[in-house]
Amino acid sequence: MDTRKVVLSILGLLLIIASVFVAKAIIASKFTPKPQLQKIVKTVFVDTVKNGTVPIKVPANGNLIARQRVELYAEVQGVFRRGSKLFKTGQRYNAGETIIRIDAAEFSASVQSSKSNLYNLITSIMPDLRLDYPEIYPKWQEYLSGFDVDKSTPPLPEMTTEKERFFISGRGILTDYYNIKNLEQRLAKYRIAAPFNGVLTEALVTEGTLIRSGQKLGEFIDTGVYELEVSVSKTYSDLLKVGEKVELVNLDHTKTFEGTVVRINGSVDQASQTIKAYIDVKDQSLREGMYLEANLNAKSETDAIEVDRGLLLENDRIFVVRDSILDQIDVKPVYFSDKKVVLKEIPDGTTIVSKPVVGAYVGMLVKVFEEQGNQ
Repeated sequence: MDTRKVVLSILGLLLIIASVFVAKAIIASKFTPKPQLQKIVKTVFVDTVKNGTVPIKVPANGNLIARQRVELYAEVQGVFRRGSKLFKTGQRYNAGETIIRIDAAEFSASVQSSKSNLYNLITSIMPDLRLDYPEIYPKWQEYLSGFDVDKSTPPLPEMTTEKERFFISGRGILTDYYNIKNLEQRLAKYRIAAPFNGVLTEALVTEGTLIRSGQKLGEFIDTGVYELEVSVSKTYSDLLKVGEKVELVNLDHTKTFEGTVVRINGSVDQASQTIKAYIDVKDQSLREGMYLEANLNAKSETDAIEVDRGLLLENDRIFVVRDSILDQIDVKPVYFSDKKVVLKEIPDGTTIVSKPVVGAYVGMLVKVFEEQGNQ
């Protein structure tokens, strides 16, 4: 029994020792050496600075309006009679062509009656002129011969002497004459003619409508020339000049137009601190209300470069590359646009980063991209 116990004890001890070695072997097999970190060198895009003249263009935008427009109002009352063209939106009229004709038959008859009365009044004084003023009789006789009731009343003969003026005025001829001229002026208001070639953009009445004095009838515009009103910062208002050419582009940036600055407002808007400039533009494809963008040539900066705004860091600094290491230099921004910034005080030949680098810092090791361009 004692021998058996000794053998079992020895076997147990050997088993424990073997377990320890196996456990150490298992632990050793799970150990992996720590990998060595490889240093990553980022590739950057760069440009070599070459200072030059950078034209500064001030962006502006607005909607087109017709340079010439007329709101049509009635100054007399009557029924709107149909003309040779329908009074509808989009209808075109040539200069002098009738846009609206109001029935003036009754008023025209009263004007004709007044003309007839003037003719009869002058006729009644002719015997007295022949006897008392034979020297002026011929010119008044000639006036009567050329008097036509169906036409505009001709101007009265020039009265050269005071006696003639007293005689004619005393018979009431001057009063009747000027009353008729006043009636003729009012009769002309029954017809509204186109002041220029254009199109009807608003029609508020139709044929057969009873029109009242003071009623708005529509709106008429000239489609030959349009005007663009833009607001420009007061900083550049003194640099704009009347007659300057301006490039305009539509909303889709598919077509460009050439405009001309025709007027510049003399006062600054107190709320926005901007000044309004007006640009004339002509093109058959333009329509009132179209949205256009303008690039105004405000001025040019010498000894400057233009880069993306994303390259400008805080405190007016940018990244440069020196011996494959990033560094920063101070710059002077002189103009900001939506996407670009104009910089000065960068020495020629400086290698600047042309595209932003994520996580960039001073002292960072970088690799310059092979293709380089000049700024």
